[in-house]
Amino acid sequence: MPAPAIQIGVLAPLTPPGWSEAGLNLLAGMELAVRDVNEAGGITGRPLELLIRDTAADPSRASAAVDELAALGVVALAGEYHSVVARAVAARADALGVPFLCSSAVLDDLTEEPTDWVARLAPPQSRGWRLYADYLLGAGHTHIAVASQPSVYWATGTTILREYIAVTDLDAGALTPEALCDELADSHATALLLLVGHPMPAVPIVKAVRQDPRLTGVLLGAPAGQPEFSEWAELLGDDGAGIPFLRYLPERLTALGERVREQLPDAPSFVAFEGYDTITVLADLLRSHGKAAAWSSVAVDGTRGKIQFSRVPGISVWQWPAPPIQVADRDPTAPDRFRILPAG
Repeated sequence: MPAPAIQIGVLAPLTPPGWSEAGLNLLAGMELAVRDVNEAGGITGRPLELLIRDTAADPSRASAAVDELAALGVVALAGEYHSVVARAVAARADALGVPFLCSSAVLDDLTEEPTDWVARLAPPQSRGWRLYADYLLGAGHTHIAVASQPSVYWATGTTILREYIAVTDLDAGALTPEALCDELADSHATALLLLVGHPMPAVPIVKAVRQDPRLTGVLLGAPAGQPEFSEWAELLGDDGAGIPFLRYLPERLTALGERVREQLPDAPSFVAFEGYDTITVLADLLRSHGKAAAWSSVAVDGTRGKIQFSRVPGISVWQWPAPPIQVADRDPTAPDRFRILPAG
């Protein structure tokens, strides 16, 4: 009789309005890591198994999934891409005492109070968006506009940007793309950041700005990473190039990262590597401690560097303090190729 599987609950946006391509990339990385763990003998002879739940970017749906997975006896929770959803997962995991390793969400305040139940691989939003602001200033942009939708994540990002740069707010929910272009032209901002969902309304806004002769020379930016995904290039073609975004990759992957890149289907995004690293960390903890919340003991070679967790000032969860960050864009001369701008 085979040994019973050790189950990890996975939360990811797999259907709209979630960014489903991000969720599928996250899941692809996790599933490859589980395969590698199991082919190497599992966890003391027991295989790993993922119990997957689609959050569809809905915090209440995610919270209910946490309750369901906890009742099923998962040893840990993992995943999520959307910050507001990850915050709901973290709060519920903390309340239930279930370990949660957040793979990809960046909102600084994942929990209201410090907790030992939650850790995170992705960098805090404050670190990434400050690097992005530095990039804008270095490129000469001292007055920008942001096209945003209501969200704690977008509002927090805008607050970070205001510490460095003059910001004009444009309501992407109330303005048509054409009306947004009118206000952008009147603002005399030299850059427009897309703090909006993908593909709607990001894609029509990009098309409108690119087609407006008044806005020639205005930089488009997408710090949340929309241009990373293949759907962006498919929908926008050349219009989607030259739009800087944040991604969490080093200039060079580790040897493990190169092997993972070769085995993942298509061209993996940084989110797929976050997924692989998530399972790598949890498997190491389960082997060495028999539990998944001994974050301070982690010292694992991941796809993007050595992963360790510590208490970072201002962050309520255990945090990998040094995940790599790049500002990158799609090369206007070859939109399928990425260019690395500054890294931090």
